[in-house]
Amino acid sequence: MKEKLLAGFREVFKTEADNVYFAPGRVNLIGEHTDYNGGYVFPCALNIGTYLAVKKRTDKKCHFYSENFAHLGIIEVDLDNFNYYVKDDWANYPKGCIREVQKLGNELGYGLDLYYYGNIPNGAGLSSSASIELVTLVMLNEEYGLNIDRIELVKMGQRAENQFVGVNCGIMDQFAIGMGKANHAILLDTGNLKYQYAPLNIEGYSLVVTNTNKRRGLADSKYNERRAECETALEILKQYKDINALCELSLAEFETLSDKIQAEVIRKRARHAISENERTILAKKALDEGNLAEFGRLMNQSHVSLRDDYEVTGKELDTLASLAWAQEGVIGSRMTGAGFGGCTISIVKNECIAAFKENVEREYEKTIGYKPTFYVVLVGDGAKKL
Repeated sequence: MKEKLLAGFREVFKTEADNVYFAPGRVNLIGEHTDYNGGYVFPCALNIGTYLAVKKRTDKKCHFYSENFAHLGIIEVDLDNFNYYVKDDWANYPKGCIREVQKLGNELGYGLDLYYYGNIPNGAGLSSSASIELVTLVMLNEEYGLNIDRIELVKMGQRAENQFVGVNCGIMDQFAIGMGKANHAILLDTGNLKYQYAPLNIEGYSLVVTNTNKRRGLADSKYNERRAECETALEILKQYKDINALCELSLAEFETLSDKIQAEVIRKRARHAISENERTILAKKALDEGNLAEFGRLMNQSHVSLRDDYEVTGKELDTLASLAWAQEGVIGSRMTGAGFGGCTISIVKNECIAAFKENVEREYEKTIGYKPTFYVVLVGDGAKKL
């Protein structure tokens, strides 16, 4: 892949790149829509992601090019005029990261030629945006010799997406991509950023990501609406309990207070966040005990909660999940990511993968009208220089 990238850089910029970087995509095994509610998430980094070749320039211009958006050509930006422009499209993500570096008082004395290539499907919910952010930030840290702590880079990626791009995402995506470790998931407490690595012992099984192929744009989806609904629930519950986030409540505590929330839809949103937080803690325990069956059962429960209480699944994701549950050798399956399209994640016995793909593809196409795409993924390391 490195050679392919260097060749692409040479063709576009008519010069040789200095260095190549990589940041993975991520998949969340369980713990969905808990990250902005102060709860636990359980993601892992993947072996697919975003590659970046870079060369220093002698002027103060940055030239952005993505093989994935080749039709947009080279997007040129002046380091002294870093504003958000709709016309800059995907390049607003790395621009936001450069702005974060500048906000820390770092004087960037020269520009860069930047060539991106990602093998994460766009809009699939595997966090292509956070992957772009972290590959950019790790590169900036190295190329400019900034010595910024890795967790600070993770926070900068989130701020770039929140403040520059305008997507009100939580910290999970950037954290998983920045801090990933091969063959491990990360139990992250999003309330305080304390984390533990958990060995992903699924010998004989693989992670299969299935893309609905329904495009999902986060900024214009109902993501911000769900977040606002949770904030409404929190404000109501704060009148009865001293809490700063929904996930500080146990499910038992919530049940005693749930009747204080008059609007059923707001009550359901809170119930999902709080019950999902408990499921995530139980899932880590099940994995530690080698109880894959229990882990799978919790994954399935998570999907049901996202479908019924949080209402972020939709026909495509529900079809994929229910088809997966019916297949031989499937431990568990659920939607992953923000929802409204995107992907499911399934744990499938290796010898059953071929039949799983064949059966799910056939029935999904019958129901939805087009085929899904499958990715058998490995759990890889976080962002790094290659």
